[in-house]
This record gives sequence, C-alpha cells and structure tokens, in this order.
Amino acid sequence: MAKTRHQQIRHNTTLAIFIAIILLQDFVPFFGNIPLGPLSITTLHVTVIIAAIVLGPVDGAIIGGIWGLLTWVRAFVAPSSPLAPLVFVNPLVSVVPRIMIGILAGYTFILMCRLFKVKYIAAVSAAIVGALTNTGLVLGFIYLFYRTPAVAQTYGVNVNHLLIALETVMATNGLAELILAIITVPMIALPVLEVRRRLEVN
Repeated sequence: MAKTRHQQIRHNTTLAIFIAIILLQDFVPFFGNIPLGPLSITTLHVTVIIAAIVLGPVDGAIIGGIWGLLTWVRAFVAPSSPLAPLVFVNPLVSVVPRIMIGILAGYTFILMCRLFKVKYIAAVSAAIVGALTNTGLVLGFIYLFYRTPAVAQTYGVNVNHLLIALETVMATNGLAELILAIITVPMIALPVLEVRRRLEVN
C-alpha cells in the first residue's frame, strides 16, 4: 500500500534522525566507538539494528551504509584504532558488513514477528543477528584478506596466531557488543515502533 504524504514525511524525518545519530556517534569521542587495544568496541551497530526494525531492512541498510562510509573515510584521515588504516581502507571490510547488519536484522525482525507474533522476541532475534553479522563479517574478512604480519602485530601476535587472536576478539569484544545489542535494542526499538503505530492510526 502506497504511503500517504504525511506518512512519507514522518518516514523521511525518522530516517534523517537516525542519520544524525550515526553522525553524532561517529564524530563524538567515546560515544560511538570505545578504543580498546587494536579494535574499537562499537555502539553504532545498535543504531543500525534499531533503524532496521523501525524503518525496515532497506533503510537499515542505508543507515549501515552511512556508518560504513564514515568508517572507510576515517580510516584514511583519522583512524579510530591502529588496525583501521590497515584494513578499513577496504570497503569490503568497512562498508559491506555494516550494510548487511541492516538487511539481515531487518528481515530477521519481520520473519520472527510472523513466526512468533511477539515483537520482543523478534527484536532480540534481530539484535543477535545484527551484532553477530557485524562482528563475524568484519573479523572474517580481516582473516580472509589480511593475514599479514602488520595486521597480526596490531594484535600482538605473529601471523600464524592471527586466527586465535581474532577468535579472542570475537569472544570478548564481540560478546560485549552482542550483550549491549540484546539489552538496548528492544528497550529502544519497541517503544519507537509503538509511537509510530499510534501516529499512523491518528
């Protein structure tokens, strides 16, 4: 069903708000990325997942893509970690995983809503899929394309132990980002969805 003019305005306004939040998180120190060793623990994936739930997978992919582009540009001009200028200059590592967060989290929410009819379960499922997509794809692409001494050195290991180092990151940084998403995504996304539903009714 085609959106009315007012619905389209509300949609575009919400999209613009999410873009502004992503920009704020990216540019304000310790708001979107918390430096920890060779990587940064991010909170931006939470915003992308929430956008995918509230606006749908396409707009979630747009928000994720903007985050990815910011990461890519920052890798050249103001790296957020020692690893960034080595790997995030590649859009496959910096942009693609962020786009996939929005797509997979958005479609997971839609599917789980249809299967269970409980939005909380759907939101938690989307949070899990989105967080694992981000961590899994970024670390997976690093291992596939950057098994080099320079990258291994940022983890304090030699190249033969890079896989173990990446698995450690998955179990520490990745777990922290997963827990953060599971807690915060339903708390924020579901009330926003309810507000949007009431506005559409009125």
